[in-house]
Amino acid sequence: MFPLVYEINTRIWLKKLTNKHKRQVTLGNVPDEEFTLFSDCGFDMVWLMGVWRPSQYSKAIATSHSGLRSSFLENIATLQPGDIASSPYSIPSYNVNEALGGEEELTMFRKKLKSFGIKLMLDFVPNHLALDNEWLPEHPDYFVPVSSEERGRNPEFSFEYAPKKYLACGKDPYFDPWSDTLQLNYARPETHRMMTENLFRISSLCDAVRCDVAMLIIKSIFNSTWPNLEKPMEKEFWTEAIAAVKERHPDFLFLAESYWDKEWELQQQGFDFTYDKPFYDSLCSRPINVATLTRHLEAQSEYQKHLCRFIENHDEARAAEKTGLNNRAAALVLLTAPGMHLVYQDQMEGFRLKLPVQLVRQSPEAVDHELVAFYKKLFSLQKKGVFQKGEVSLLELNSSGNPHCFAFRRYTEKEQAFVLANFSEAGATIEFRHKLPEPLSVHNLQVFSTLGERASEEINGELNVLRIHLAPHEGVVIS
Repeated sequence: MFPLVYEINTRIWLKKLTNKHKRQVTLGNVPDEEFTLFSDCGFDMVWLMGVWRPSQYSKAIATSHSGLRSSFLENIATLQPGDIASSPYSIPSYNVNEALGGEEELTMFRKKLKSFGIKLMLDFVPNHLALDNEWLPEHPDYFVPVSSEERGRNPEFSFEYAPKKYLACGKDPYFDPWSDTLQLNYARPETHRMMTENLFRISSLCDAVRCDVAMLIIKSIFNSTWPNLEKPMEKEFWTEAIAAVKERHPDFLFLAESYWDKEWELQQQGFDFTYDKPFYDSLCSRPINVATLTRHLEAQSEYQKHLCRFIENHDEARAAEKTGLNNRAAALVLLTAPGMHLVYQDQMEGFRLKLPVQLVRQSPEAVDHELVAFYKKLFSLQKKGVFQKGEVSLLELNSSGNPHCFAFRRYTEKEQAFVLANFSEAGATIEFRHKLPEPLSVHNLQVFSTLGERASEEINGELNVLRIHLAPHEGVVIS
């Protein structure tokens, strides 16, 4: 089964509920209607993003950061100091933020989710910790050291934790370091043990973790990023840590935020699902990169079943803004492709402003009620057996010379469905051949369109051929 996951920006969400209900809403007293909404949409899992205790240093850095301030003002013109908080990915300890209700109320929230048959996902950040994390100053050995000479070359890339003693800030090798974090040193077995203990703690509070920038601590990547350590990282962290957690909690689920084509490697190290950024990049490009998308969906079935697909999350632009008129067709392709499906808060409502994770107040936007209704129909479609259990194969199209049409088939022994999308500004007549289990009868077909109801009589052809005209930016499922 492919889980449908709803990502919630927890601090923003609780503040919105507090304003809506005119009372303080924390994790322990979330109104029942919110759980009913999760259930009615068919979400299998709720990811509460940003529940851990906030970092004071991270908030101070965010408040004074000139680059971040510009993005804050794009969202809130009347920005106030109280609107800014620490990054949820600069974590001082894996203790639940008391302002959200603390561990006791998180347990209550999880129990309520469980009563609706829904699981809880939380964050794990393996690459770094906050500057004011609970392991300093007793255990500087858990982190990457920086010499005085290195500090002199790039003082902003390290942190002076004691007089004339320095530690490296957390780093992705393709970007400047995250100045509100410290880089964990996986060349040391003690760091492996400490972070595995953190995973044990988290796994006692939830049913799944989303592991931030998980590929950064693959052994080969860590060693190439930090080549000047006394000794290299010798053992893979994920293989042993995931196995240890699953020995305690066999059904616990691991999701990796993954880039650089490291998805398969992380799956082999034990991840149940890995981010599918190539799918996102192809589907959300302008124009849609149909050739790349097609090649990607031709990948091995076992690999595809363990991908997490999305057209929006807290790191990416809003789907309604990014995909424009292709928004509904992109959502249709997303939710009918195999794999985990991730939907972000306000994606269904068609919000367009990307929200920096350090903000705890959100500017109001108009809700697209038609898009909300459309997504709910898509969620029902996603639950059908052919999309949960079916294999995938690409269809060769004759699309009147339109290069922006895309199609694939999902099928089991008993049923099949054809997913068609026209990502162009011009209408297109699509024709494709496929060996059907029996001669085509349009009266036996069900048709779902991103533009509303369509009659099966609009499809025609002869034996083993389907032919349909798609309007600009239309997506259709024929089953």
